[in-house]
Amino acid sequence: MATALNDQINAELYSSYLYLAMAAYCREVGLNGCARWMEAQALEELSHAVKFYDFVTERGGRVLLRAVEAPPSRWDSPLAMFEHVAEHENKVTGLIHQLVDLAIAERDHATNNFLQWFVSEQVEEEASVGEIVQQMKLMGEAQGGLFMLDKELGQRVFTLPPGTTLVAPAVK
Repeated sequence: MATALNDQINAELYSSYLYLAMAAYCREVGLNGCARWMEAQALEELSHAVKFYDFVTERGGRVLLRAVEAPPSRWDSPLAMFEHVAEHENKVTGLIHQLVDLAIAERDHATNNFLQWFVSEQVEEEASVGEIVQQMKLMGEAQGGLFMLDKELGQRVFTLPPGTTLVAPAVK
């Protein structure tokens, strides 16, 4: 279970890195609202990595950080980029489900309980990006629609999930 949780920390860090790469691409092509959405997503994924990190250390485990694979840096279009997001979130959902299956097989009730938050989170992640992809497909080549969506996506603000920090708690 410890190895699988360390693998998930790496996967969450990759996700954060991927969304930062997408944000940079968006800034490069002038979609600053999409960039802001991706930057918020990058912070969210980083908070997920920290949530796993905290869980492993709280249970007395050892966190083993490995190199994070370099993400792509270009996409054929904003739609292609968001379709990549959808594919990536589907992959992450599969990873979370595999962790749940392993926790059940290992009879690790604490880890199974911990993972249920991520199961719910992935439903939200897939729905959110699915809506964006659907809107982009509906607008087709209408550039005005893309700029309206960009403005809307730029309103996203990242807030840490309850009980999550990006820094270690104070020593007692």
